[in-house]
Amino acid sequence: MTREDIKTLILEIIHDIDDEADFDDLDPDKPLRDQLDLDSMDFLDIVMELRKRHQLQIPESDYPRLATLNSCADYLEPLLQDA
Repeated sequence: MTREDIKTLILEIIHDIDDEADFDDLDPDKPLRDQLDLDSMDFLDIVMELRKRHQLQIPESDYPRLATLNSCADYLEPLLQDA
């Protein structure tokens, strides 16, 4: 899976959680939670969806590494290289 595929995957998951999410002015280097008004439950839903779709186990200690769209791609790219 490429970096762009991973970014698209994250945005698809967010859209599934919040179908009113607006990605038009999304800055890939700023925290997703701040830009999209995601709460902690929304964030956990994203992690759970990654587990369900790709059998990824993301430890809670790594959650901060999923803060921005680019950091999600950085973190997930080696985990999804064969996906």
